[in-house]
Amino acid sequence: MLEKIIHLDKELLIFLNGLGSPTFDGLWLIITKQLNWAPVFLLIFYFLQKKLGWKNFGYYILFTALLILVCDQTCNLFKHGFERLRPCNDAEMKTLIRVVKTSPSFSFFSGHAANSMATTLFGFLILRKYYKHAYLVFLFPLIFAYSRIYLGLHYPTDILTGYAFGTAFGFICYKLYQKYILKD
Repeated sequence: MLEKIIHLDKELLIFLNGLGSPTFDGLWLIITKQLNWAPVFLLIFYFLQKKLGWKNFGYYILFTALLILVCDQTCNLFKHGFERLRPCNDAEMKTLIRVVKTSPSFSFFSGHAANSMATTLFGFLILRKYYKHAYLVFLFPLIFAYSRIYLGLHYPTDILTGYAFGTAFGFICYKLYQKYILKD
């Protein structure tokens, strides 16, 4: 069963990665860098601060920092536990995909996917009662994590597992924030 999942994972990577073209490689290299998303983060921070006030927004920033720390450390624990090679470092896979970027670390699971989903869900759960179209923030983790597949850095299961962990951690973080800060 596990072999079948791994085979499907590789086939899906080959398909999704193969959708790319050298024309767009530069764009996806920009998309994959967290710092380049700063204008989006600042806009979300503005909307949050406007509704929460400075004190609760300060707590939001603290909770977000702790959330990222927990996601990163969990991801690193898994990466060093499983030691799954990234597609760009796998001798077989790198001949079948477009390798746009490389990284020496392990692949399973994606910290980009976990962090982006965790922080997005946390922010969304706060924003949803204030803004009708708050769901649009989910474009960030979808585009951001896909960049990892496009560049040849992660398998789809790395991304999906990152999303699962990020969703769980983001929800737990929101519940703690709601209980101790918002006191709803």
